[in-house]
Amino acid sequence: MADITWADSPEEESAHEPVAQGGGLNMKFLIGGILILAAVVILVVAGTLTSGRFFITVEELVNRPELVGETVQTSGVVLGDTIRFQEDPMELHFTIAHISDDTAQIEDEGGLAQALHVAASDASRARVPVVVEGMPMPDLLQHEAQAILTGYMGADGVFHATDLMLKCPTRYDEAVPEQAG
Repeated sequence: MADITWADSPEEESAHEPVAQGGGLNMKFLIGGILILAAVVILVVAGTLTSGRFFITVEELVNRPELVGETVQTSGVVLGDTIRFQEDPMELHFTIAHISDDTAQIEDEGGLAQALHVAASDASRARVPVVVEGMPMPDLLQHEAQAILTGYMGADGVFHATDLMLKCPTRYDEAVPEQAG
């Protein structure tokens, strides 16, 4: 009998071998990397634009109408006789007066506590009414406290604060000599 062997044709043998896709695999990584980089750039740009806060004084806030509706950060001295708290709906109302943003000028006035006192006593300083919604009455909200606010100036001339931080320098002035000694 004759020996008959079965041999695959060359086309069938190549069908079972893995095809080298080094070029295609590299292209997938390149496209994936570009997409990730684009997403990071978009997130950075969007984050920068939405949190475009900058610090301005109360005087600038009053005198620059182009700031109406813009998110800004400002600081002023709280005028104690203007503080009103409403529980339902929870709203806090008070007025702040202009304090200088120049550290040297604050030091010349005798420090922050004295500068806040002078600003609160000076009726000629620029003033802005403030509304803070949804916040309980803070313990440090008192006459001559420094309020650092983030929010926007409304067309009605009221600053609508979304974030409020208070500093009461008179509480810390008494502790300084003890700490230094």
